[in-house]
Amino acid sequence: MFGRFFKSKNIKIFSPLDGKIVPLEDVPDKVFSQKLVGDGIAIVPTSSTVVAPIQGTISRLFSTNHAFSINDGSNIEVMVHIGLDTVELEGKGFRALVKEGDRVEIGTPIIRIDKEYIKSQGKDIITPIVVSSEKEIEIQKHKVSMVREGELLLEVKFL
Repeated sequence: MFGRFFKSKNIKIFSPLDGKIVPLEDVPDKVFSQKLVGDGIAIVPTSSTVVAPIQGTISRLFSTNHAFSINDGSNIEVMVHIGLDTVELEGKGFRALVKEGDRVEIGTPIIRIDKEYIKSQGKDIITPIVVSSEKEIEIQKHKVSMVREGELLLEVKFL
């Protein structure tokens, strides 16, 4: 009842990788570029370990280890999708370091990737980081070129 009188705290999302920032609209996959699964940003990774961008629970870890989602326990879910069409690799080039249901902190290693193998299979390694929420949100994007793992990437504001 009193929740509407208190301002919601913004949620900070940190970079799960080192790499080059790419606007989500420029990702060469309509599901991401048209924001069909949510808004966010993408990174062309230069590092090989994907870490947790928020604190929460691993709500989904795909069996092929190419994507995962973290639920913060209250308001948002963040999905990290490593590469495009990488599900076709059937898990080769990806090694999960956690399992579904695990509680993670910001920076917890989630998946180790073999970028060279993924590229050698003709797959784009661009990695969309997408935020979804049942509540109306606005996403502020903090970086425009390069980002390091653990740097502030996005800030989610509840409307």
